[in-house]
Amino acid sequence: MIIVTGSILVRSDSLEKMLAASLEHVRRSRTEPGCLAHAVHQDAENPLRLVFLEEWTDRASLAAHFAVPASREFVKTIREMAAEPPQMNIYDATPVQF
Repeated sequence: MIIVTGSILVRSDSLEKMLAASLEHVRRSRTEPGCLAHAVHQDAENPLRLVFLEEWTDRASLAAHFAVPASREFVKTIREMAAEPPQMNIYDATPVQF
């Protein structure tokens, strides 16, 4: 499984537009092959920070997601509304069975 985490500090004048774009992005992404989970959360300590959490079956599915034109457009959008450069981390993970 692949886990992606990301965050963006949004300019205050762009928050509502960024929330709408983020929700559209995660809802669309959830329909893509290999997407196990895709969510956006608003930071409780700093409401201008949005945090993304994604789970993908494998790197090929994630690469296909990055290649979707709407995903590339979303990256362009967040860069335009960011107060600082967005951050993203990608992890290979093994689920733990209890």
